[in-house]
Amino acid sequence: MPSSQLTIPLPAPVTLVTCLQISSTRVVSASDQHTIYVHSPRTGLLIQTLNGHSGGVWALQLVHNTLVSGSTDRTVRVWDLRRGFNTHVFAGHTGTVRCLQIVEKGENGSWPRRRMIITGSRDNTLRLWYLPREGEAEYQSPGTDGLHYVDRGEPSRNPYHVRMLLGHTSAVRALAARGSTLVSASYDCTVRVWDMESGECRFVLSGHTQKVYSVALDPVGERCVSGSMDGMVRIWSLVDGQCLHSLSGHTSLVGLLSVRPTQLISAAADSTLRIWSPTTGQLLHILTGHTSAVMCLLHDESRVLSGSDGSLKMWDAEKGEWQRDLLTDVGGVWAVAGRGRRVVSACNRGKETFLDVFTWDAERNEDGVTLGDEVLDEDVSDVSEESDVPGDDVEGEALHEDAKGESRLPSSTGTTAASCSGSQLNDGLKA
Repeated sequence: MPSSQLTIPLPAPVTLVTCLQISSTRVVSASDQHTIYVHSPRTGLLIQTLNGHSGGVWALQLVHNTLVSGSTDRTVRVWDLRRGFNTHVFAGHTGTVRCLQIVEKGENGSWPRRRMIITGSRDNTLRLWYLPREGEAEYQSPGTDGLHYVDRGEPSRNPYHVRMLLGHTSAVRALAARGSTLVSASYDCTVRVWDMESGECRFVLSGHTQKVYSVALDPVGERCVSGSMDGMVRIWSLVDGQCLHSLSGHTSLVGLLSVRPTQLISAAADSTLRIWSPTTGQLLHILTGHTSAVMCLLHDESRVLSGSDGSLKMWDAEKGEWQRDLLTDVGGVWAVAGRGRRVVSACNRGKETFLDVFTWDAERNEDGVTLGDEVLDEDVSDVSEESDVPGDDVEGEALHEDAKGESRLPSSTGTTAASCSGSQLNDGLKA
């Protein structure tokens, strides 16, 4: 059991949490409103309120002192969390920014040579941007002073804009990237594999018969996995673009995926999760117990957390067995995220929305919880309890509806298929 649980109320009118991130010192939440909130995971105190977007925030990623967000206002914003200040506003997308990911700098001179932001949009395109470095010039695209920006096709004058990727014929729903490889999932029923350095589309992965909602890269990088409204999970080769395994069993939309070296987790609107071998495609376990669509997922090699139907459940990933409910008797559980021995979830209680932070003590961690990756190069200079500094985050995936009624999955970290990390599936899936 967790050694502590901290409940944090979110300000009205927040009802639906679309994105959730956690670091050692910050919990960042966004919603279908325009505001982003930053809380302390230790005290629950509100650290910062970030205003700037004019529409709902549907994609989010936190790295060290930098936060990147994407919105229905069609912009991408970069925030300096030391100051709580919006330093950069990138325009160009002509539809909602549905998914994004920060890609780390390559090792030993390999591409990319600096951190990149990858964004996917309902305008059918993906865009690559340089992630601004600390101290670099601030930038605001013309026409982004709270108004929707329309790109009329002129060459971008934004010094941080790298290129636009064209090819999908419908909305880009999810993406996953590592090194120079990018995979994108679309409502056009395809997955595309891109070389980001050249901008070339290497493969168009066809086989799904309905919209593709989720995509993930395996830890090795030689395969990717996709989940679709057709109920299928497909494992693809990134070497030759062939479908290696077609995994059937789900009876509804597969909106959530998570891949570890020995486990592939899929979660669906049919209320179940399935654990597969990512190598052979063999079905290892079916996790049953939820009574409605699974809305969020977090996974390490030994534990799975899933949210649905007013409960947040913990499972033994190796045995495929339910362990305990961390939350019960709540409304929708919208999102879950973890780092180390700390997990945060977002849910409704009545008409109010709350974040719940669970902590497991190292000495009494009988659940063996180590959900999330450790921080790399965390900047802890000039840090006080009230001015926390974040590290890299692992976001849980959550499936939500955007302002136009479409269900969404937050942007992926590479092992998950997220756009931020995904509301009621039943009506949203018709979009």
